[in-house]
Amino acid sequence: MKLSIIIPVFNEEVSIVDVIKNVQDIEIPKVTKEIIVVDDGSTDATASVISKFRSQNSNLKIITHKKNQGKGAAVITGIKHATGEYIIIQDADLEYNPQFIIKLVEPIL
Repeated sequence: MKLSIIIPVFNEEVSIVDVIKNVQDIEIPKVTKEIIVVDDGSTDATASVISKFRSQNSNLKIITHKKNQGKGAAVITGIKHATGEYIIIQDADLEYNPQFIIKLVEPIL
């Protein structure tokens, strides 16, 4: 099973790396994770932070909107690039603990 995890992000330079690392660290037996970060036109250092992190973690998909279009548009962009059978949205500000992903996927497995 392949799970696409979309992380829409806007001006989250402080938390985005922690969120990505937390999502990467989740281990779900029999599940391959695809992490898609959609930068929705951030005006802070989010883009450079993501780019620097990606240089050490090539398994990330990063898509960038040139200007802010809103979270819904970022989610739609992520869905268009997702290749998993299932899709989950993970907030970039850690509003939701990435560990909850395991609980969401358990009934499917």
